[in-house]
Amino acid sequence: MKINRKNAWYIFCLYGLVVFVANYIGSSIPVSTSINRETQNYAIWQSILAQHHIIVSIITSFCYIIPISSCFLYALTINEQNVQKRFINLPVAYASLSISGWVYYFFAEVLTLLVSKKYFDISIKNILIVSATYVILECLFSFTLGFFIMETLHRKIFLPRFFPNGKIASTPGLIKPSNSFLFTVFYISVSVFPICFITFAYVTTIRTNIKESDIRILVFLLIIFVLDIVILITFGHYYSSPLKKLKEGTEKVKKGDYTEHVKIVSNDSFGELADTFNDMITSIDMNNKKLLAVQNSILTGMATMVESRDNSTGGHIKRTSSCVRIFVDYLKTQPEYSALSEKFCNDVIKAAPMHDLGKIAVPDAILQKPGKFTDEEYEKMKMHSAEGARIVGEVLKEVDDADFKKLAINVAHYHHEKWNGQGYPEKLAGEQIPFEARIMALADVFDALVSKRCYKESFSFDKAFEIISESAGSHFDPALTKQFIQCRDKLEALYSL
Repeated sequence: MKINRKNAWYIFCLYGLVVFVANYIGSSIPVSTSINRETQNYAIWQSILAQHHIIVSIITSFCYIIPISSCFLYALTINEQNVQKRFINLPVAYASLSISGWVYYFFAEVLTLLVSKKYFDISIKNILIVSATYVILECLFSFTLGFFIMETLHRKIFLPRFFPNGKIASTPGLIKPSNSFLFTVFYISVSVFPICFITFAYVTTIRTNIKESDIRILVFLLIIFVLDIVILITFGHYYSSPLKKLKEGTEKVKKGDYTEHVKIVSNDSFGELADTFNDMITSIDMNNKKLLAVQNSILTGMATMVESRDNSTGGHIKRTSSCVRIFVDYLKTQPEYSALSEKFCNDVIKAAPMHDLGKIAVPDAILQKPGKFTDEEYEKMKMHSAEGARIVGEVLKEVDDADFKKLAINVAHYHHEKWNGQGYPEKLAGEQIPFEARIMALADVFDALVSKRCYKESFSFDKAFEIISESAGSHFDPALTKQFIQCRDKLEALYSL
């Protein structure tokens, strides 16, 4: 889903509510009067506030109105050009705007004190020090709580929803929270606040008897500790989760798997690192595919070159490869072969064109002979299996995919082995013959039967499938033969093109 102001309006409203709640809770931080109540100076100031409580209440209300209005204006200035940037920046922007009310409050109090000083004999220094202390605490608390809630919602719900593939850290104009910034925010949450309140509660308790207001302070302290624990756990998750994902992604790349990207959707250092990591995987995957394409082209070119020397088997490589594809695609649908992996199936199809590469070492006189081979000629022809395995091994020597390399060598080496052990070059029998070679054997012989050669005419499909069926258990794997015959319709359609 593409982000725009219309489909994200409720998120802006929700975060505005978070700002209000954070400020409200910040304003509830209890102020102990037990120290200041002893002074005449403080009593005069409290009397002034009591006499003008209506005006004071109106002025104080702007502590909430200003941040909410600022957030509203922020949302209003969003357009199609900056919506993505503004949306990603939302937690930092709104959390920053949340403290504007407290800044206003402090300056309003300074102005009120200066005006009051003209009419009353009060010293404003101590009052300003206490007021500044609480304003700083309220600013820190409002910012930290608001940012924590909004950033958590952003990371867990909204960013993954609108940016399921990540790739947001490179968006121009982002406010990117550094690791130092996040450490500072969470350090304030789990350290500064408890220390401040513990100190405050301690001083209050030893100065006076514990009163209702001081009990309120201790209760608030308990709430802060609970909140700190929640934030600390979340803080640990912020760092452990992306690191774990990056480690898992690295392990997959190490094994040659470039299909899975690391899913970290955030605009901080981890999001940027994940985007760079994913770009790297994509680049490696593309380069790997290019190398494989070149490699396959070389192998196919070599196979075509070999085939061009044997004018009796024109198109054999292409046809057998198509037969293998049809057969393998069918096997995947059968319950008894459900364990075959997608990679194995793709590797067999990729290896099929290489099965006769060894014929490059067979002399033209033998390869192009129209009649029956002599025993000596047949022995030389049989050498093409082992030679093909050697050539495939050399060509794929630098390939990282060891499984594919082994499979391709097996296809070239053993596709002329027979189930009864009477094949060549190693006279393997039954399941000693690699599974991929048993698949290739069926496709290879079927094409030889239904294709015209210089030494024979093509057989009909009926005759070809009759021979294949009769050879089950002698030449071919009996179980695979039954499955191959089930592909008859698609195989006939292939050869009818």
